[in-house]
Amino acid sequence: MEEMHSMEEMHSADESMAPDWMKDPLVKDIPQKKLQFLGRLFAEGHGKSQKEMMAFVVPMMKKAKQENLTLTPQEMNAAISAIKRHSSREELAQIDKILEKNRQGDQPTIPHGTENH
Repeated sequence: MEEMHSMEEMHSADESMAPDWMKDPLVKDIPQKKLQFLGRLFAEGHGKSQKEMMAFVVPMMKKAKQENLTLTPQEMNAAISAIKRHSSREELAQIDKILEKNRQGDQPTIPHGTENH
């Protein structure tokens, strides 16, 4: 029983230490596991250059995919909006650069020979 009480305290502490964007109404419907992943991605990527950020994000996204932790476009847009709402000007500029770079590199490629299923 003591262990259960400690877990509840930890959850409560985690919730109170969560960044403001994670408490935003925009992300209330996103599962906690996905929010934690995004929080880690955002926290660990904070302050990195665009090149460093891309080198960091790609392996993280692959790991998320392996763990079946994918975000719907709606979840991603809600999270980005919430993060932007709670970011400084410098953070907003970095987010916009990363998103622009992602849009440019987000052209789906079809391996040769798989055009027709």
